[in-house]
Amino acid sequence: MPKRRQKGFTLLELMIVVVIMALLAALAIFNYNRYGFRARRAEGRELALRIASAEERYFTNFNAYTDDFTKLKLAGGDTSDNGYYKVTITGLGASNQTFLITATPQLGQAKDQCNALTINNVGVKDVVSPGNTSNGICW
Repeated sequence: MPKRRQKGFTLLELMIVVVIMALLAALAIFNYNRYGFRARRAEGRELALRIASAEERYFTNFNAYTDDFTKLKLAGGDTSDNGYYKVTITGLGASNQTFLITATPQLGQAKDQCNALTINNVGVKDVVSPGNTSNGICW
């Protein structure tokens, strides 16, 4: 009697496919989350640079920097458009001749590896992150 060939998959073959799909899905989700952090980080960079520019305009008129957002006349004040970053101005120094702007992540962005972004009056951009001091990754 001739042997009939069975059609279909074995349980082992099916489980191998499921494992491969799970690995691909985990990798995709990880990369998607990293991309989201990087995309929202642009909002913090933009806000910090906008405030630094306003500080320079203020310095041109009054020969001093300020930490008062109302004097800088910025729409939205100290919070980014979608609320992912909040900015503070510190380090005014003697006679308000220096400043340090710090954009601190809020909401879901708080888990970002770059943590807070900073820029000072001479344009030096940095991050406040213990394990990540590379300027090129975050800025």
